[in-house]
Amino acid sequence: MPRRHMIMTGADGAALRAALRELRTKLEVPEDFPAPVLAEAERAVRSPLLPDFDATGIPFFTIDPPSSRDLDQAMHLAKRASGGYRVHYAIADVAAYVTPGGALDTEAHRRVTTLYFPDAKVPLHPAVLSEGAASLLPDQTCPALLWRLDLDAEGRVGSTDVRRALVRSRAKLDYDGVQKAIDAGTAEEPLALLKDIGRLREALETERGGISLNVPEQEIVEHGGSYSLAYRAPLPADGWNAQISLMTGMAAAELMLAAGTGILRTLPTAPDGAVGRLRRAAKALRIEWPHHVPYAELVRGLDPHRPAHAAFLQECTALLRGAGYTVFTGGETPDPVLHAAVAAPYAHCTAPLRRLVDRYTGELCVAAVAGAEPPGWALDALDVLPKEMSDGTRLANSAERESVDLVEAALLKDRVGETFEATVIDVRDREPLVGTVHLEEPAVIGRVESTSAGLPLGDRIRVRLTEADPGRAKVLFVPA
Repeated sequence: MPRRHMIMTGADGAALRAALRELRTKLEVPEDFPAPVLAEAERAVRSPLLPDFDATGIPFFTIDPPSSRDLDQAMHLAKRASGGYRVHYAIADVAAYVTPGGALDTEAHRRVTTLYFPDAKVPLHPAVLSEGAASLLPDQTCPALLWRLDLDAEGRVGSTDVRRALVRSRAKLDYDGVQKAIDAGTAEEPLALLKDIGRLREALETERGGISLNVPEQEIVEHGGSYSLAYRAPLPADGWNAQISLMTGMAAAELMLAAGTGILRTLPTAPDGAVGRLRRAAKALRIEWPHHVPYAELVRGLDPHRPAHAAFLQECTALLRGAGYTVFTGGETPDPVLHAAVAAPYAHCTAPLRRLVDRYTGELCVAAVAGAEPPGWALDALDVLPKEMSDGTRLANSAERESVDLVEAALLKDRVGETFEATVIDVRDREPLVGTVHLEEPAVIGRVESTSAGLPLGDRIRVRLTEADPGRAKVLFVPA
């Protein structure tokens, strides 16, 4: 899960965009696709591997940000006559277009993941695929991996199936529109059931001790040539939609574990020191956290619309550090096997247009259901995928982190010397003169250094901005 997700709206902000281009150069982010890759993608679009099974009669819909065109998932939800629910979840079948060992495949292994910047994205696959033929766009027939998950009345998965199929989405929906339709009671049953199933899955998440962080998006908004930062709190519909993906990832993990071959997304339990740091942040932000209340229970009670809670949720993402991928073959027991935040075995399988490993996970799951041996190209890549994904994820995190720092510095560069109301949310154990402050306005979390007295953890103080250099991508405050 990203530390922060940013959306840039308004005028183009030429200076800021230039700085972001320089950041991409510094990080050695891939630029345009090589000509052989584009040529192979064009050929693949004209002759994909199409499945025999036709599921175009199922009226799928997608839920994504309004501007998105790389649509990995489409769903259809229904009640079962015998009770419970049936979830059809279609995932873009990238393998229908990619020749193993070809130019397109090689480039995907070089890029690993789509990179997101405030002003642009650097895609994993050429747009002719990721935003065209392979994307589950409305009114377009596409090859997909079609998951069918049958749930009981409590939302527990009773049976799982996944196979290749032709699918056709009927509608491209966005989160705001979905939330409004469900709240108003105007959503038709396949969409209205998203709330019912989502809430059941959230209750099961609570039961098993899992946790989903409703981390606010950091939004950059233009006002007459200047910029401000604000938080956009996720909607309940965001969480319900995420539960469908999580459920599928858990089902994928169970299929691979039963088959004895797979690749899991794993996360170790957070060390005591990390939780202790969060307790200090909670105290600093005036968030009551009784010692008998588990971390997961506390987080579920937070309101991301409240600035203090939003800041704390950002700090909670530190517990997601250490996530990795565990490969297992030959029926061996993987170690580790659990994802601590999911509180169950889990696999990445629902975003193959934007993440390399998902193409391989999907292939292993199709083979597992069919009782067949996975194709050689999928097995051959397992040993190298964890390192490739680790390197790609590290680059994505660096791009995100440095983008945030750069944007904050750019937005504040003309305000050096000004004072701001802030809360001290963290103080370093070994450096009590150095800490972190959360500004009330704009929505900035930055470094603070005192020259004499220790920083008052949890107190509201006034701080003066002493440095905001987009070239160094940093901001620095001192107590006023």
